[in-house]
Amino acid sequence: QVQLVESGGGLVQPGGSLRLSCAASGFTFSTYDMGWFRQAPGKERDGVAVINSRGTTNYAGSVQGRFTISKDNAKNTLYLQMNSLKPEDTAMYYCAGKSWFSNSPLLLPHVYNSWGQGTQVTVSS
Repeated sequence: QVQLVESGGGLVQPGGSLRLSCAASGFTFSTYDMGWFRQAPGKERDGVAVINSRGTTNYAGSVQGRFTISKDNAKNTLYLQMNSLKPEDTAMYYCAGKSWFSNSPLLLPHVYNSWGQGTQVTVSS
């Protein structure tokens, strides 16, 4: 079955960097649209960055220019490079995928049907 396992979260100071990874198995990774989402305590889950199977990306305005999503189809792995981190980036970060293609990648959590367990990112001095 579809399995997504996130790693790479942790505690980082403001202005620092982290790279999240999502190891995928149980499906043909290269054909899926994938994305990173986050949820802070008491808030809804929001889209952060998404990439479709053709490599087109889309970012939330709050992370544009600071975060970069990428994927390695040979390694079945999705990445999120996060630079210039801010305290407001603190959240649980989730990897998600969907089997149907969107020409313009969607930042909407409800359209993704496979989810990982999440990795915590805390930005604090």
